[in-house]
Amino acid sequence: MDIEDTLLMIPGPVKVAPRVLRAMSRPMISHRSGEFGAIYSDCAGLLKQFFETKNDVVIMTGSGTVGMDAAVGSVIGKDDKIVTITNGKFGERFTEIGERYGKAVPVNFEWGTPFDLEKIEAALEQGAKAVAMVHNETSVGLTNPAKEVGKLARKHDAVFIVDGISSIGGNEFQTDDWNVDIAITGSQKALAVPPGLAVVSVSPRAEERFLAKSAGYYADLKAHLKSARKSPAQTPFTPAVPLFFALQEALHMASEEGFAARRARTAKQAESVRMAAKALGIELFPKVDELSHYSNTVTAMKMPEGVTDDKLRGGMKKQGVIVSGGQEKLKGKIFRIGTMGVCSSGDILRTIQTLELVLAKEGRLSARGAGVEAADKVLGA
Repeated sequence: MDIEDTLLMIPGPVKVAPRVLRAMSRPMISHRSGEFGAIYSDCAGLLKQFFETKNDVVIMTGSGTVGMDAAVGSVIGKDDKIVTITNGKFGERFTEIGERYGKAVPVNFEWGTPFDLEKIEAALEQGAKAVAMVHNETSVGLTNPAKEVGKLARKHDAVFIVDGISSIGGNEFQTDDWNVDIAITGSQKALAVPPGLAVVSVSPRAEERFLAKSAGYYADLKAHLKSARKSPAQTPFTPAVPLFFALQEALHMASEEGFAARRARTAKQAESVRMAAKALGIELFPKVDELSHYSNTVTAMKMPEGVTDDKLRGGMKKQGVIVSGGQEKLKGKIFRIGTMGVCSSGDILRTIQTLELVLAKEGRLSARGAGVEAADKVLGA
């Protein structure tokens, strides 16, 4: 398989535009220079638009998980409670992080099923300093009701922490209007930058409730905010400078397209995948209701009957298209297609065409073309 011809259709890391890759190749600069500070400040300003927030934004070197770690560790001490809401792998990660720093109070739902707001409020009524949730649960392809949970968090005076890693820039995400105190994303998702940067927005309300001394050393939002507010802007520790070059270029690309236009394009592409699945008789995995919706950045589908993960994903890989499988308890039971960042209509159609080819080879498709036709109809509308 020629890596140059490989199409990456997983929910992160996503395809990176050539101009972003070229930006990474710029000559190295000092991370304490005015030039770097200008890049940081430019990125932070554009990221505020991306997050739909007036809050300060910090950019940390590390995966999105370092942002989750910093968010919890900066607020929660050993005697503090944090309500963690889970309906997939990454919600459970918040529980694991919460248990490291304080006392996690998990509210667990079956993977891929909607939240029950009454159960969440019952947990908050026990008293908690914070509540954490995943807006877009990448492991199951379900977008959770952050707006409604945000209202409950404010009602019970809890700091509201949201993992928007596979959501911000792809799904609707209104940081300020939804009362999100700390929001997190990662460079390798809708930003369409290589992995290695976490972006965290912090409200004044959250900052007022920071611990005097975080248990984390590197993952300390207080330290990152202090450095970001210097002139020129800095990071407290040596950053991955080439990734900042890439981030700046990617943000300018998104701004040129229009942040709202990019979200609309992403929504249309996700709908095209869902319609293709329907045409091919493939069942979507998550359960939805009036508050929980199919994700626009990752579509999770049940593995067709009689087809193994190795045959489906392995077969697609042989054709140069990479899609994701299920994680942990869902391994071998679902597969996932990512639609975010600079994904194109051509990428979608090639992916569906390849899926059809594999299903036909496995004897699970009598005639090819229905999925591509259904997807193309949505994309061309």
